[in-house]
Amino acid sequence: MNYDFVFRSRRSNLLARNGLVATSQPLAAQAGLTILQAGGNAADAAIATAAALNVVEPTSTGIGGDCFALYWDAKTKRVTALNGSGRSAAAASIDELRRLGYTRMPQYTGHSVSIPGTVAGWSDLLERHGTMTLAEVLGPAIRLAEEGYPVTEWIGQSWAAQTAKLLRAPDWISSDLDNGPEQPSGNELLIDGRAPRAGQVMRLPTLGQTLRAIAADGKKAIYTGEFARKLSEHVQRYGGWITPKDMAAHTSSWHDPITADFGDVRLYECPPNGQGLAAIIAANLAAGFDLAQMSSVDRLHTLVECMRIGYAEARQWVCDTHLVSIPLDALTSRVYADQRRQEIHRQRAATSISYGYPMAGSDTVYLTTADGQGNACSFINSLYQGAGSGLVVPGSGVSLQNRAALFVLAPDHPNCLAPNKRPYHTIIPAMTTRGGALHASFGVMGGYMQPQGHLQMLVNMASLDINPQQALDMPRWALSGPHTELGADEPGGQVLIEEGWEYDALAEMARRGHRLIPVNGSGRAGFGGGQIIMRDPETGVLIGGSDPRKDGCAVGW
Repeated sequence: MNYDFVFRSRRSNLLARNGLVATSQPLAAQAGLTILQAGGNAADAAIATAAALNVVEPTSTGIGGDCFALYWDAKTKRVTALNGSGRSAAAASIDELRRLGYTRMPQYTGHSVSIPGTVAGWSDLLERHGTMTLAEVLGPAIRLAEEGYPVTEWIGQSWAAQTAKLLRAPDWISSDLDNGPEQPSGNELLIDGRAPRAGQVMRLPTLGQTLRAIAADGKKAIYTGEFARKLSEHVQRYGGWITPKDMAAHTSSWHDPITADFGDVRLYECPPNGQGLAAIIAANLAAGFDLAQMSSVDRLHTLVECMRIGYAEARQWVCDTHLVSIPLDALTSRVYADQRRQEIHRQRAATSISYGYPMAGSDTVYLTTADGQGNACSFINSLYQGAGSGLVVPGSGVSLQNRAALFVLAPDHPNCLAPNKRPYHTIIPAMTTRGGALHASFGVMGGYMQPQGHLQMLVNMASLDINPQQALDMPRWALSGPHTELGADEPGGQVLIEEGWEYDALAEMARRGHRLIPVNGSGRAGFGGGQIIMRDPETGVLIGGSDPRKDGCAVGW
């Protein structure tokens, strides 16, 4: 059967009263819904969905990665932020990498692997906000791993793109790659050395065994004992530093979110080391414009320029703020936004963007859940670049992330590599409130697209009053160059433009100095896969949308 990636169908919002789940794979969405129907709440459903995504989309997410969450507690009417990201090893060393000849962080060696924070994050979210045990919520994922499931279209395509990495193939081009053993453990995620095809039934028995161990012993199954030893040995085999002691020392952390007021809507993001700071700064800048009254081209130009400044700041300042002090309060203030907004020209793209120094006064899956009691969870889980490092812990089915690749090797930079430190993180969940009540729980996955997607969804819903599904369906844009090692978007950087924009608007953007790159077909995956749940404050009705750029859906009851 042939599959294409041209969007032809119209999709309606999903409406429900008792609970709703939206994510990038239907079976994972149903796993979360099953938990809601069994009496679980939004936190329980989020972990069930995340675990199921580990099985049905294992090259994007899972036990070997990290997670972040925002949780709206209907009783306290408060948003809390969970940081489930891992740290570098205690022996991590810039000097060692320099001696090995690296001028920037390697992408796929063992040095790129940081401690996986996922399972601790799952456990800690349930402990604080859930009503069920890990054993209960992992049940659907275990069944999918052991009994098998048909691989969906987008996932099948992205899985195939990771085959050479999983095999550490000699012809896989990577300047920092040690190919390692002839029979790499990545075969556990393949069928006879190839990725499963769309529509083919896939079983992951070793991953099922690992999930069963977590169900029985909780997070200690990952951070102590045999698994921690095997992970450490495998990472060290490929040059990395992780030890069982590093694994045992891992902890999640809880924080107050950072916020931006956008009209009568308040945007919530996790604080650094996540890049939600870029979305907050951009939203604060955009809040000073009457976007609803602008023409489509003026609005597009303005948002692109706001985002460029947001990324200039984020790429300089996002780091592990437990170890490095940054002017976070000043960066997120309206006063600072008012100052930087003056740099935005109404008719001309900026030719140079730099970060400021205000004085104080980082492939992925996303899901969102809501229950009938009014709670909601915005949850994101990732390995980073497709299949992460490409390393799979032997006999476990667990792919290991390469989040440490986001450190920099300049010792004076806030995000420099150092022992026991969290790196810049691309994955970020989002949430909004209005009038002190939950407005929406949402996210847009996809590396550096994420804060850009958050800004676009915020404007669509709060400024243009567009419903969740239509907000996701609208064509998107993305800065193509915010991910240089130390800086922000290159001067006059390229703007990727999804098909669907009016020709006249694009011509005018080009006249203003924007370098536009049209994108269509399967390339549209680069604009991220979003999910949104909005709650009607008067009726309690949940309104869900799911991105057509992914395989998923919204389901409810």
